[in-house]
Amino acid sequence: MAQHYRPVRSLLIFTVGIVGLIVWTFLPGERNTPKLGLDLRGGTQVILSPSVAAGETLTQDQLNQTVSIIRQRVDGFGVAESEVAIQGSGNSAKIIVTIPGETSRSVVDQLKTTAQLNFRPVLAIDLGSPQPSASSDPSATPAPTPSPTVSVAPELLLSPIQSPDGAGDFADRFAALDCANSDVLGGSTDDPAQYLITCAEDGSVKYALAPADLVGTDIDSATAGLPQQGAGGWQVDLQMTTDGAKKFADSTTKLSALETPNDQFAIVLDGVVISAPAVNEAILGGSAVISGSFTADDARGLAQVLKYGALPVGLEVDEVQQISPTLGNDQLKAGLIAGGIGLLLVIVYLLAYYRALGVVAVVSLIAAALMTYLVFVILGRGIGFTLTLSGVAGAIVAIGITADSFIIYFERIRDEIREGKRLRVAIDQGWTRARRTILAADFVSLLSAAILYYLSVGSVRGFAFTLGLITFVDIAVAFMFTRALVTKLGNSKWMNTGSAWTGVSPTRLGVNASTSEVN
Repeated sequence: MAQHYRPVRSLLIFTVGIVGLIVWTFLPGERNTPKLGLDLRGGTQVILSPSVAAGETLTQDQLNQTVSIIRQRVDGFGVAESEVAIQGSGNSAKIIVTIPGETSRSVVDQLKTTAQLNFRPVLAIDLGSPQPSASSDPSATPAPTPSPTVSVAPELLLSPIQSPDGAGDFADRFAALDCANSDVLGGSTDDPAQYLITCAEDGSVKYALAPADLVGTDIDSATAGLPQQGAGGWQVDLQMTTDGAKKFADSTTKLSALETPNDQFAIVLDGVVISAPAVNEAILGGSAVISGSFTADDARGLAQVLKYGALPVGLEVDEVQQISPTLGNDQLKAGLIAGGIGLLLVIVYLLAYYRALGVVAVVSLIAAALMTYLVFVILGRGIGFTLTLSGVAGAIVAIGITADSFIIYFERIRDEIREGKRLRVAIDQGWTRARRTILAADFVSLLSAAILYYLSVGSVRGFAFTLGLITFVDIAVAFMFTRALVTKLGNSKWMNTGSAWTGVSPTRLGVNASTSEVN
């Protein structure tokens, strides 16, 4: 009942909520603008389909590993805020890669290249240049910088066969590579038949490597675990295929007879060394153990790489969509202009038809727009919500839904006045009847948005999510803000004078004075 409703309390709760969202949105060091999708800021979207042999089933683990490798490659392009996601499951799954900004065709080609896992003999390593220790005596003569720690087999490294591509002396190229500022880190392609100069994952070690003795398909399985004897840290246990076991035996027999570092073989993924264990003796039988200073996560990660190097997933490019930043900006501007025109027409209608109540509706629309903006920013930071052109369309459609809530309420109030009720009573009873209709209409919108979201893909899901999100905003604004403002306005003397500018004048509504209720 009217006497139990406290509009000031509702307005206070709503205001505190808005202030909290504003503080959250504008936290120092955080993004304070909505995250724009590919179609609004420009870039490239690539849709990849995994290809598997007939009769084989693609597992979720294989998909996750493929996504991990692709993400490493994309990050290696130096592109910020790129996204790699799986859509669907099993053999019908798609891998969606979105890269903002300008993207060359070579980047797309590298995305679909199957991950290359190779086992290469180590020819030489360079541990870098240690930094001289600092001196507390300013007058002391600085100690000379030590030379880089290089281990090299001259008969291998300097042989003319090391540079079959004619790209210059192999030793000079090895010396010139700077792992601290190198493009090699981040997923380059790796031809197992060629010699390779590359770096460790963390850039701490530089390697000169021979052609691969084994490739990823020579591994049958790889598992991470602790030693059976219970001593030592995490390790990775390998089991080779029949052909791989023979290759591995031949390779380890040769390497075990060499001196450090030529007794090592490097495990190379997409051109980057992820591990380089030493071989103490020939390994027969097709089983091997990779041990080192592994944490549990490191060992499991290495096992995943080795395991799925044995089962590479081929990728085919289904679609490449390139959108220029200019086109994206134009689309955003067009969407905002369309939304602004629609909002302006709604405001003109509300003010012309509902007068003072129309002002309440306009203020409520502004509050809804502010809340929507703040929620867009917060969700963009929290769950990666991205505003796309379809989302802008959903927001524009939601303008009409929000305005409908006001119109339903106002018309219920006017109906109560036509029945002879006083304004304060009409406001209270009009809300009691209107809220059912508002909730029913919003429920239909939410149901439609949920069905669209779960049954559709791509941009339609963005439309559905935005529509559902703003429907919740509509409920919050209607129940906590609009009703409170109308109630406060209805308690004013001017609204009860019956002026034509109030929007609820009994005369304009065709009510005779004799039929009006008396307080």
